[in-house]
Amino acid sequence: MKLGFFTMPIHPLDKDWRLTLKEDREAFILADELGFTEAYCGEHVTDQAENITSCGLFLSWIAKDIKRMRLGTGTINLPNSHPAAVAGQIAMLDHMLDGRFNFGVSPGGLLSDAEIFGNLDADRNAMFVEGIDAVLKIWEGHPPYAIDGRFWKITTERTMMEEIGQGIVAKPLQKPHPPIMVTVVAPHSKGVTEAAARGWLPISANFLLPKWVATHWPKYVEGRERVGAVADPNDWRVAKSVFVANDLAMAREYALGPKSPYRFYYSQLLTKMKANRRASLFKADPNMSDDDLTVDGVLDNLVIWGTPDKVADELVQFQETVGQFGTLLYAGKDWADPALARRSMVLLAEKVIPNVRTIRNDAAA
Repeated sequence: MKLGFFTMPIHPLDKDWRLTLKEDREAFILADELGFTEAYCGEHVTDQAENITSCGLFLSWIAKDIKRMRLGTGTINLPNSHPAAVAGQIAMLDHMLDGRFNFGVSPGGLLSDAEIFGNLDADRNAMFVEGIDAVLKIWEGHPPYAIDGRFWKITTERTMMEEIGQGIVAKPLQKPHPPIMVTVVAPHSKGVTEAAARGWLPISANFLLPKWVATHWPKYVEGRERVGAVADPNDWRVAKSVFVANDLAMAREYALGPKSPYRFYYSQLLTKMKANRRASLFKADPNMSDDDLTVDGVLDNLVIWGTPDKVADELVQFQETVGQFGTLLYAGKDWADPALARRSMVLLAEKVIPNVRTIRNDAAA
């Protein structure tokens, strides 16, 4: 099991924006120093608690300080941007990162973003498919492109001067393009099957029950088999909320207590999911009433916390529940206590993951 980092950072509304960005940056740098293999950040424009409005800009800001791990968008919400802008900006980012880049994409899930960008009532899944198809056509094709879609018409036919380079969109460094990553949220996702058929790679989100995470890999395998390919579990990333401390009582308080950043994170998400009629992600029984869902219950089901030994045992149990996967993505939270937040990442990398490997090796022997 490799170790990565994924953050859709949710910070207190009254916390200085500059400080939250600084702490998020420090988390990425620490992950790199600890040997994490890859790290992703999300983006939303209309959420005061989610401070990163452009994951491309954020990754550009931290790029020079990241020495080893790959960086990824987690995700570019394609209905909210013109495909030509995405193609040009992502190609540039891939060069800035010297090819250590994963291209995460999605239709976007924040409804206030959809509203402000004018696609709240549109078919955003169709916009997503057309958007990524257009980006790939730009990268694979040649100017003036002449891409005629339902939502976007893309051409430089009237203004192209190829001899001086005008009318030409840059291509990424990685050929034919950076690895394309998709976040998987829905149980029994049909989207991950279609992604698999196209050779894209899955990231299971950290805000649905393990029993629903377990439905993702079989659907991914289905898509790979459809095109005569073999699915490799090492390609599957699974995000998980984890907190590690040397003291059990301290770990419980930071993960579950009234001032816990984990409690704040899931309180925000639960409120949004209930409003968007997507709270079933948190339910073992789909027939359960939304009114019966509590933050305490969500924390109990979704956060692994404790000392290194306890966390290692529970991560092994988690993998036995959901199936074998290649990379655990540690889900970033607000650094309510920077020292404890940093220590958690250190303990995970230096104590927990080696212990998980030992447990699994012993079981296989």
